[in-house]
Amino acid sequence: MKDNILSGGPSIVRRPISEKSNVELLNGLRLNFASCKEAAAIVDDQVAGNLSNGHDSEKKNKIPFESWTSLDSNCLHIPSKVFQATPLTEESSEYDITVKLFLLPGSRFADWRLHLQEAIAAVLQELSVESINLLIVSFPGISFDADTEGRGDCGSNNIDASDSELSDAMLYAWRQVELLKSSGVALQIGLAEFGQDRLSKFLPRTKHRPTVDQINVRDCCVVPESMMLFAKQENLELLTHNDCTNILPQGTLRELLDGGENGAGVLAGASGEDEGLRGDLKPEWVVKYTAVVRDRGVIENKGYFASAELSEKRLGRDDQ
Repeated sequence: MKDNILSGGPSIVRRPISEKSNVELLNGLRLNFASCKEAAAIVDDQVAGNLSNGHDSEKKNKIPFESWTSLDSNCLHIPSKVFQATPLTEESSEYDITVKLFLLPGSRFADWRLHLQEAIAAVLQELSVESINLLIVSFPGISFDADTEGRGDCGSNNIDASDSELSDAMLYAWRQVELLKSSGVALQIGLAEFGQDRLSKFLPRTKHRPTVDQINVRDCCVVPESMMLFAKQENLELLTHNDCTNILPQGTLRELLDGGENGAGVLAGASGEDEGLRGDLKPEWVVKYTAVVRDRGVIENKGYFASAELSEKRLGRDDQ
């Protein structure tokens, strides 16, 4: 048995600029879950004829997850779609919309193209737009290293695959990105954490080349000169970021969704005594979107979606 879980953070998350995306994501999800559980508690009181305005935390925590989530085919939306959707206030042409997709270490290579479709569809529906200005894809297991840049080494990856297998999988997923580009859904496309050596092997194999490379420079934001020269030759715009590659680890997501003190009560606790869903939880992707009002440079809408697979655990085998 396999079910998908799709979670959404609040559509606008105002945090200090220095806050990393993984912290922003978790804080946003917790806030969104808490507010939706509270709204469900209010509705529950109204149905029961209780007109009191008091909603203590103990009662809110006992609200069954079915009352503030929604099941669509085999996908559980947390929170329910009823609590979401915040379209832009102006015409989409008035915004610069940037979307960054994080494909997570536990995801299967063969599913990456599907994950791209799901993530982009979620953002387009949320913002009620037909296209985005920039799509950046972050593949798992790779990171830009300024110290080894330009030495003819792509660097090691941190997932269970050879570098050639990872390269082929990235190219396969990139074909879906190219389709989004050619269909006008993504006006610009880009990559994250690709150094010169990896780019020099990847770019000749593409049909639509990336125009952006987003890198995490840890040493005072100094980009190696060789990388800057290479980017100029290849017409690549270099952007820096402060994101974690593995933005949503498995243990963190389970803690967020379980029946513990700070959990959302969707998953049963480790003891098995709590009510909730049971199974092996595997995060698949996270997408971050930002809509900036072009003529004012103001962020009007910002948020996250995350997807995970919940598989029934069977004795004697490790389900994929």
